[in-house]
Order: sequence, then structure tokens, then C-alpha cells
Amino acid sequence: MKGVTSYDLKQINVLKGGVWHALKATDEGYVGFGEAYFSQIQSGAVKGWKRHNRFVLNIIVPVGKIKFVIFDDRAGSATHGKFEEHVLSPDGNYKRLTIAAGLWVAFQGLDNNTSILLDIIPEVHVPNEADSLSLEAINYKFHL
Repeated sequence: MKGVTSYDLKQINVLKGGVWHALKATDEGYVGFGEAYFSQIQSGAVKGWKRHNRFVLNIIVPVGKIKFVIFDDRAGSATHGKFEEHVLSPDGNYKRLTIAAGLWVAFQGLDNNTSILLDIIPEVHVPNEADSLSLEAINYKFHL
């Protein structure tokens, strides 16, 4: 989808505990730093739909397993009306997902336990910068 990129991340596993990379200022997809925050999601729960109007998202899942669904309703976009899914996890699919402003995002916890995501955004969070919709407002079926 135009505006969505997935980047492989390095995991360095050592005996006393590993080091997992997230984002460097020299990485493709980095557009500045304003805030980093963690969000939890319970097993089977779904959060969304949310669209950031200015912020590029850089999402990493260091704990659990989360499915992200992105929907493009941007007028004139080559991927208008399309959905894209990404499943991120530290076990086998440790990546950073970069999502452009203007795309709708929802996500679901797929792990048996609580999952955690890290989002790095280029500005400090501003409550009215994003739009939200109910899950029913966009025609996508999450398997609950």
C-alpha cells in the first residue's frame, strides 16, 4: 500500500538478555522525534479505527503478537479503497511498520497474553490531530 513500509529489525541474542533495535535517526522512515509511547492490547481485543492527519507512525511490537490492518480512503491514492494487513511479533516477524499520515489503522491482539506495541511519532501527541471511527464504520471483519 502506498504510504506503508515494513522494515526488518535487528535482534542481537546474547546469553544474559538480547538487544532489539527499534529506530535510529539514520533509518529510512525516520521523520523526527516528538514522543514514544507503549500501548497494550489484550488477547483477541481490537482497537481502532484511527487516522493520524499529520503524524507518521513507526510501530514496533516487542511483546506478544499484533495484527495491524490499514485502510486507504485517501482521494486520488493509487491504493484507494484497499486494505493491507501486517502481523508483528518479536518471534519470527520482528519489524518496524511505518505508516504515513492519512491512513486508517486498527489492530488486534493475537497472542494468548497481553501484547505491547511501541509507537514513535515525530511530534508530541495532540488530541485533535487524529480522527477515530467505530470498528463497524469500515467494512473489515476481524476474527474475534
